[in-house]
Amino acid sequence: MRSDFKVTVSKDYLVFSSAHFITFRGHQCETLHGHNYRVGVTVEGSLDDETLFVVDFSILKKTVRKFVDEIDHKVILPLKNPKLAFREVGAQRHVDYFGQHTYTFPIVDCAMMPIENSTAEMIAQYLAHRTREELAAMGISNLTAIEMEVEESFGQSATYRLGLGA
Repeated sequence: MRSDFKVTVSKDYLVFSSAHFITFRGHQCETLHGHNYRVGVTVEGSLDDETLFVVDFSILKKTVRKFVDEIDHKVILPLKNPKLAFREVGAQRHVDYFGQHTYTFPIVDCAMMPIENSTAEMIAQYLAHRTREELAAMGISNLTAIEMEVEESFGQSATYRLGLGA
């Protein structure tokens, strides 16, 4: 079977509202703010011999929606950011920036992501890898690439392409 097929899912319910802040070069940290993000995913691969699709649309939608729902109405905090440290005090998560206390959030309102910074690029990469892992766990092995787009406002998005080999 040919392996040059793509399917894309970009639905109205693949959205999330989250707060974040980005650390910049040196000792700069932007203020906490939020976006109404939209997510789109494209997968490439060969057709299944029996069904003749790359991946069932419903499986792709449910998979990505699950990850979007996990971060909806949360504060995105990048666990791998070397400028930040996190402490839990009771039901609160404290965020220290270069050793100085900066924010306090309820733990239940935090989405702790294993990323370096809470940019659209890093969120797209995170979602692409999670999607790959979930689809692989379902036995979907015909994919050659996953492309994840994260739009943080209309006309402003980042796309990450995860090549999976042939």
